[in-house]
Amino acid sequence: MKWRHPGQVVVAGFALATVVGTVLLMLPVSTETGEATGLLTALFTAVSAVCVTGLIVVDTPTYWSGFGEAVILGLIQVGGLGVMTLASVLAMLVAHRMGMRMQLFAQAETKSLGLGNVRSVVFGVIRLSLIVEAAVAVLLALRFGFGYDESFWRAVYLGVFHAVSAYNNAGFALFSDNLIGFATDPFVLFPIIVAVIIGGLGFPVIAEVLRRRERRGRRWSLHTRVTVLTYGALLAVGTVAVLLTEWRNPNTLGSLDLHHKLLVGLSHGVMPRTAGFNSLDLAHFEPTTLLVNDVLMFIGGGSAGTAGGIKVTTFALLGFVILAEIRGEPTVHVLGRRLPAEVQRQALTVALLGVGVVMIGTVALLAMTSFRLDEVLFESVSAFGTVGLSTGITAKIPAAGQLVLVALMFIGRLGPITMASALALRERPRRYELPEERPVVG
Repeated sequence: MKWRHPGQVVVAGFALATVVGTVLLMLPVSTETGEATGLLTALFTAVSAVCVTGLIVVDTPTYWSGFGEAVILGLIQVGGLGVMTLASVLAMLVAHRMGMRMQLFAQAETKSLGLGNVRSVVFGVIRLSLIVEAAVAVLLALRFGFGYDESFWRAVYLGVFHAVSAYNNAGFALFSDNLIGFATDPFVLFPIIVAVIIGGLGFPVIAEVLRRRERRGRRWSLHTRVTVLTYGALLAVGTVAVLLTEWRNPNTLGSLDLHHKLLVGLSHGVMPRTAGFNSLDLAHFEPTTLLVNDVLMFIGGGSAGTAGGIKVTTFALLGFVILAEIRGEPTVHVLGRRLPAEVQRQALTVALLGVGVVMIGTVALLAMTSFRLDEVLFESVSAFGTVGLSTGITAKIPAAGQLVLVALMFIGRLGPITMASALALRERPRRYELPEERPVVG
C-alpha cells in the first residue's frame, strides 16, 4: 500500500498502538482477578491511554493488575511522544540515517517547521520527556515514601506512573479517587502541575525558551509568544473562575482553608489544559464551573505538546482575526507580525471542525442516555480535548455511547486536520478560479 500523505501514517501508527494495547489488556494477566477483559472495556482503556485522555470505565488501581497498569503506562508514553517520533528514533538507530520519507512522517507528528531540524526535534522531544518525567518521578517517589509510608519500590512505581501520566497530560492515576486524597498536599500537586504545564506547552516552545536563556537578546518567535501569553492568560482565568464559582460550595472548596483553596484552585485551573487529574469531585461542581471547564478543555494546550484541544494558538489567532475584522483592517497583525491568509483559514477550519465533532458527539450521547446536557457536554468535550475529566458518568454510558467517546478521543488526539488529510486519497489542486461575488454576511 502506498501512503499518499504523512498524516495517514500517523493515523495508522496510533491505530496500530490501539490494537496492540487492546489485545494486551484483554489478556487474563492484565486484570487483578485473572479473568479476561471484554473487548469494549479493553478498547476504551487502550484508546484513552494512547490518546492520553484518562477517561476510564473501570477503576484503574483495583481492576488492572501490575501488568495491565504497565501496558497502560506504555500506551501513555507512546501516545504522548507520538508513534512516528518513536519510529523515527528506531529507524535512525538501525540505519544511522533518516530518509526523506521518514523525516516527512516525523514532521507530521512533531509539528516541526522544517525538514532540516526534524532530527534534532525528535531527539529533543525524547530528551525533554525523559528529563522532566525523571525529575517529577523522583519528587513524587520521595513524597510517597516519606510522607505516606509507602515501601521503596511502591513509592518508585507510584512516582514513575504519575510522572509519566502528568507530563503526557493523561490523567490516569493509581488511586481510586484520583488525586482527591492529596488535595491539600502541595508536595504531590505541585510536581504534577509543573509536569502538566511543561508537557502542555509543547517541545518547540520549551526549546526556544531554553535557547533564549543561552542567547540573550534574541526575541521569541511569534508561535512561542502567542502560546506562552495565551496559555498563561487562560491558566489565570481558569484558576480565578474555579475559585469564584466554587468558593462557598461545601462539597468542593467550601470546607477548605484559604491556602488550600488557592492550591486546589490552581490545580483545577491547570488540569483543563487537558491533564485530567482531579483533586475535587467534579460531580459536585456548579454548572457554571462545568461550563467554564468546557471552554478551557476545548481550547486545550500548546501545539506539538502532549495536550489536546484545538490549541491555544488557534484560539488566540482567531481572536486576532476577529479584532482585525472589527477594526476594518484588510490584514491581520499579531504581535508585530502579519498573519498569512492560509494560517487564518487553518485556524478557522480546526476550530469549526472541533465544534462540529463535539456537537455531533453530544447529540449522540444525549440520544443514548438520560443524563443532563451539562454532564453529557462535559463528557464530550473532555473526550475530544483528550482531557479525561468526568462527572462520573463514563462507566454508566451504554456501549454505543462509549464507542462515541472512543471516536471523540481518537479524533481529538490526532486533530481534525490530520484526520481529514489522512483520509483524503489525493490532493485536488484548483485549476481555475470562478468570478468573485460577495454574499451578505450576518
